[in-house]
Amino acid sequence: MAAAPRARRTVFARLSLPERNFVVDALRTETVGGVLLLLAAVAALIWANTPLQDSYESVRHWHVGPDSLGLHLSVQHWAADGLLAVFFFVAGVELKRELVAGDLRDPKAAMLPVAAALCGMAAPALVYLLVNTLGDGSKAGWAVPTATDIAFALAVLAVIGTSLPSALRAFLLTLAVVDDLFAILIIAVFFTSDLNFAALGGAVLGLVVFWVLLRREVRGWYVYLPLALVIWGLMYNSGVHATIAGVAMGLMLRCSRREGEEKSPGEHIEHRVRPLSAGLAVPLFALFSAGVAVSGGVLADVFTQPETLGVVLGLVVGKTLGIFGGTWLTARFTRAELGNELAWPDVFAVATLAGIGFTVSLLIGELAFTEDPALTEEVKAAVLVGSLAAAVLASVLLKLRDARYRRMYEEEERDEDLDGIPDIYEVGDPAYHLRMAELLEKKAAEHRRLAQVAGGGSAEDGRPA
Repeated sequence: MAAAPRARRTVFARLSLPERNFVVDALRTETVGGVLLLLAAVAALIWANTPLQDSYESVRHWHVGPDSLGLHLSVQHWAADGLLAVFFFVAGVELKRELVAGDLRDPKAAMLPVAAALCGMAAPALVYLLVNTLGDGSKAGWAVPTATDIAFALAVLAVIGTSLPSALRAFLLTLAVVDDLFAILIIAVFFTSDLNFAALGGAVLGLVVFWVLLRREVRGWYVYLPLALVIWGLMYNSGVHATIAGVAMGLMLRCSRREGEEKSPGEHIEHRVRPLSAGLAVPLFALFSAGVAVSGGVLADVFTQPETLGVVLGLVVGKTLGIFGGTWLTARFTRAELGNELAWPDVFAVATLAGIGFTVSLLIGELAFTEDPALTEEVKAAVLVGSLAAAVLASVLLKLRDARYRRMYEEEERDEDLDGIPDIYEVGDPAYHLRMAELLEKKAAEHRRLAQVAGGGSAEDGRPA
């Protein structure tokens, strides 16, 4: 007797209701933050390309902070090392939640975004290395085009107004979370300067205290905030990039819900801190990092120098082919198929959108070429050009499918019984059909009443007046 054929697994299927609600809430904040990020980047470019350019340089290179603690830093460094620690803290909480309650808790479900993220980081690095090997350029910037900026990507979605289905939005969010994890590992491993083991030991000890307090369920921001600042300061002085402290503390939070909890502590803190990250920390980083003096010569250099050309091609070509190829190969070898009326061009468009590598790419660009300020500014210009090109290309591809996305989105959001739960999640619920029958009866009665009034009859008894 022949064995029954194995059922094909569906990828990009409809999300569960709790996961859908989490994604909607998270992306709403990220979208607002992304718009602020865009505005900050534009403001930085205007500030750096007007007669006020000298004031821009003066502000971002102005030093402040206690020199005795090794924290007499420029405003630009405070933004990159301090404010981005908040961003990476939120990334750590997101990753922890995905591991214990989200898509990454199921190895089969996690395979797709993890493979896509890995290929989406390896391909841009290979493109960069290939361009710089052929062009005899510096290979130090191989990691610059490997990151995805989820806030910037969602801001593009908000601007072009596409109704991207929640399954693709969730994939983009999960992909960015995994992407952030590997970006953090790259920073920790490849961009760590000479280690100060005393400071590093102090930071590790602080993290242990942080973990013990969490396990003992000690409450109070006035306990954790000073401790977090001490850990951050020690991490900065250790030679390890200070943002690692943020992600480490985020990973320690409990993100699994106990009986009677509406939100876990991690979800609760993330809900409080995410607006600070998306609405203040990341836009301020962009304001003091994205201000590149743009001229015809600089733009020409972007496409003629191997370092800058490698960044642009890495973001636009490498990121797209890496994510799409990783997704297609994973689905091919796991015998999975697309769901929700989606097609592979939709995945390709989202992969193109992931080529927007603004925030972390700018950070890595600063770390990779610290010894060459001129090249640092040119690489920043390349990040801006590559991200803009990816945004425009993704906008065109997504617009081509916008009518289909809008129908799918409206179907997902329809709530005719007005109970706050989309109808698509209640189709098999008898109570839902009872509510719909009552709603239809009320509508029919209202139509009869209006018809009687229009015909001159009595609305009370239905007899002619």
